[in-house]
Amino acid sequence: MKRYFFKRFLNSLLTILLIATVTFFMMRAIPGGPFTREKPVPEEIMKALNAKYNLDAPLIVQYFDYMKGLVTFNLGPSFSRVGVSVNDLIIQGFPQTAKVGFLAVLLIIILGVPTGIISALRQNRPIDYTVMFMATLGVAIPRFVLATLYVYIFAGILGWVPTFGLKTPIAYIGPVIALCGYSLSFTARLTRSSMLEVLRQDYIRTARANGLRSLSVIGKHAMKNALIPVVTYLGPTIAAIMTGSFIIERIFAIPGIGRYFVEGVANRDYTVIMGVTVLYASFYVFMVFIVDVLYAFIDPRIRFEGRSR
Repeated sequence: MKRYFFKRFLNSLLTILLIATVTFFMMRAIPGGPFTREKPVPEEIMKALNAKYNLDAPLIVQYFDYMKGLVTFNLGPSFSRVGVSVNDLIIQGFPQTAKVGFLAVLLIIILGVPTGIISALRQNRPIDYTVMFMATLGVAIPRFVLATLYVYIFAGILGWVPTFGLKTPIAYIGPVIALCGYSLSFTARLTRSSMLEVLRQDYIRTARANGLRSLSVIGKHAMKNALIPVVTYLGPTIAAIMTGSFIIERIFAIPGIGRYFVEGVANRDYTVIMGVTVLYASFYVFMVFIVDVLYAFIDPRIRFEGRSR
């Protein structure tokens, strides 16, 4: 079992290293540089800027310098913001993104999973039809459309909520709903279909035939197997939501990490692009690792396989 976790952890570190390496060389392969502008910069100033940020060094030297900083959690200075480091930008922007993302994740887990289970247990009944109708709408409507409609109706016409920022608790409602709308609906649909498939299995029929109570059958036998595909989906989804959405942050004027990433792309700010990319990749890989750990508790076959090695 320990060997199983160690291998997954080692694979996670290697994945982050590979992503950082590919991102570094891809950024350097793009024509131009962080100081390339429409109006040409004098050659002397360009040389001075490249020397200041060590961009005149051989590419392999720049790579090892960056990886050394990455290992020590020093993501380097921003090329487009004088005197500001990438660490500062992440410290400023990520909490804003994470607060909205955390609330969105809570809604997905608290509402999506139970709603899907209830819908499966009440198949072809009014509550099932209602849940599936709402879930279909949630999957079909894009996030930016939902966010725009919310701002137009509740902020523009009714004036019930602020049009931008997160200064009041009520200001979180719009961004959270827009951010989790699709994932919440998809989670409910996935949970319902997975639960229906499990409930049709022979071992569930056998458990019921042996006189076990319905609550016991669902809680002890059906639930764990039904949650396996749901956990698989929620891991990467949580990583994506917690790292934010530039469109949502743009519509609601949230100073999150997405804004810095897009500005970094527009300005060819290598360190900002790589820093945010590594942050997202690390979060994503971490959630995949958590999913692997949860598998070991949900599926006994993984525990057995881990002990046999």
